[in-house]
Amino acid sequence: MTHSILLYIKEILRPESIRMFFCAKTAPLILPKHFRGFPETTGRECTHCLACMMICPSDTAIEVLKIKGEWTPVIHKGHCVRCGLCVEACPENVLDCGRILDLQRRDRIAFYPEFFITIDPTLCKRCGNCSVACPVNKEIDPTLAGSGKPVSDEVIMRIVDGEMRVIHPEKCTGCSTCELTCANNAIRVARVVQATQVPEELT
Repeated sequence: MTHSILLYIKEILRPESIRMFFCAKTAPLILPKHFRGFPETTGRECTHCLACMMICPSDTAIEVLKIKGEWTPVIHKGHCVRCGLCVEACPENVLDCGRILDLQRRDRIAFYPEFFITIDPTLCKRCGNCSVACPVNKEIDPTLAGSGKPVSDEVIMRIVDGEMRVIHPEKCTGCSTCELTCANNAIRVARVVQATQVPEELT
């Protein structure tokens, strides 16, 4: 036992062992090319399309808020999983992280969102609150502010023959105001994002 301890002390006191102990160096930290950090704003103007919030897989990780009169994406790092999907989905390149935008330009990839509104007739009470609350409906039919019901057939949804019907789903911007306004949870807004390669002549 004593002999083993002496051998151990002799080994660690060797000049080479001492030099390696005090001069030990770790390899410098080099982030891999696929690394994605937290998204950051690029300074470009946000159009409030909400594509970033729509594609985000983590609840409450990103919000688009009006700050000093301008729409601005705000990242909540405690909820962000650093997937970078919000960066890829933003049509205006308002966000960036890592090399995502460089790779997106190189591969000529664009993302296009679609929204699908479904109304459960067994839960819907035909109150019309969803159609009145819809910001797109208000823009299309200014009489909503005074009448409380849309009269134009150009709105996204309205009551027709005693039923709430989606007339122009293609005009939906995915804000989910109708879904949040419905007291009976009768409305769901499904968000689908498709990735498409843009022809080289259009880039």
